[in-house]
Amino acid sequence: MKLKIIFTFLIFTLIVPQVFALDVVYPRKNQVTINSASTFFIGSSKVGVPLTVNGEYVRVHPSGGFAYVVNLRDGKNTFVLQSGDEIKTFIIEKPARRLSSGKYTPPPLVEYTSKKNYYIASDGAPLRQTPIDAGINRLSHFEKDVPLLIDGEKSNFYRVVLNNNEKAWIAKTNVKAFEGYLNPPAVVSGRTFTEDDKYYTFTFSLDKKTPYVMTEGQLFTLKFYNVKDYPDNTYVFTFPIHGKLYGYQGAYDGNKFILKIRKFPEINPDKPLKGRVITIDAGHGGHEIGSIGCCGHKEKDITLAIAQKLEKELQSRGATVFMTRRIDNDVSLKARVDYANSKDSEMLISIHANALPDGADPNKHSGTSIFYYYNQSKPLADKIITEMTTQAGTNNDKVRQGSLALVRNTNALSILIEVAYMINPEDNAKLIDTAFQQQCAKSIADGIEKYFTTDTVLPGNIN
Repeated sequence: MKLKIIFTFLIFTLIVPQVFALDVVYPRKNQVTINSASTFFIGSSKVGVPLTVNGEYVRVHPSGGFAYVVNLRDGKNTFVLQSGDEIKTFIIEKPARRLSSGKYTPPPLVEYTSKKNYYIASDGAPLRQTPIDAGINRLSHFEKDVPLLIDGEKSNFYRVVLNNNEKAWIAKTNVKAFEGYLNPPAVVSGRTFTEDDKYYTFTFSLDKKTPYVMTEGQLFTLKFYNVKDYPDNTYVFTFPIHGKLYGYQGAYDGNKFILKIRKFPEINPDKPLKGRVITIDAGHGGHEIGSIGCCGHKEKDITLAIAQKLEKELQSRGATVFMTRRIDNDVSLKARVDYANSKDSEMLISIHANALPDGADPNKHSGTSIFYYYNQSKPLADKIITEMTTQAGTNNDKVRQGSLALVRNTNALSILIEVAYMINPEDNAKLIDTAFQQQCAKSIADGIEKYFTTDTVLPGNIN
């Protein structure tokens, strides 16, 4: 009987995490430099034993996790954390703020006396609305060798002439100068159309590559710039979308430009996910551990656990599911997107767990947020966040537009789900709970179903 009690106790302690000591996961070192007005201590401590920072009481969550914000003054800041007999000392250096010598002067625009020829030096170069290497300002992503006319520069960008009324920006690192005559307008010699069960496909024949921009909307629009014999040297093609835009891709194949617009599928209301092709991306992996939770859990492990549960949930409903990773391995951001596209995925769902920078308060940020880049993906994000916050009980931390690599994919409806905050003690306790992970998987799948079963979608008409 005594052996049985001991054995039962050992099994229980293996299953339930026990916090016996003070463990600080952030800051990661005892001596660090942080250039912020405040920072926070994230970690775990034994429940029931008072925890203090410089004598101030710190609330410890029933899971053992804690998050505590401290203010920083210029110079050295010493913090003593004590839990029972255990003491940890941290020295945080905050650099003194330098006084500005005057008002900020933005870099000037240098306009050229005549246009210059450049061409794209590598695939995927972003054409931007503004000369800023961040934010929601991408207009297109060009293939290698697309020629550009440049009429000026500002800081690290060249200004691109699209037509008399439209200009854009390209990073200097993405282009090379072309020595020779000024690039003449391209010629569009024809357009063909085909369709199959999945796509409307348009093929545009040109005599050479030229800049282009695709714009979403009820009228999906493709513009070719610097084209001969069209008003303002701009060739405009439109395609009416009746219902939901459901993925598209456009790229050059030699001097032919191929535009494919995915058809919205016929949905069985009794089994709406049957036949749908979905790629799930478990964020981070391998050397990229992601954020670390209060009790030491790694984001890469949490995301994989949820992704695996979501895979089973979607498969049980008839979907074909692919995973960007099934084990703890390194996968580049580009490889994740390329893999989803190689499987002709209709959706790309990236699973993450959130964190915060210095200067924020982890105790005031909680819940689920979902990121998208292209508007075609927002309705999907809206449906999923409604189901997650209702079923899994997380705070609605909003659907947001964000320039993240995993969501800048137009071939599939692409979203990134921040399930909850690793560094919020309450959220962290949920994230490490397998029942919560399963509920998240179910609610995400329910949200995808709601996307397909609400709102009528009509086929597009050929323009």
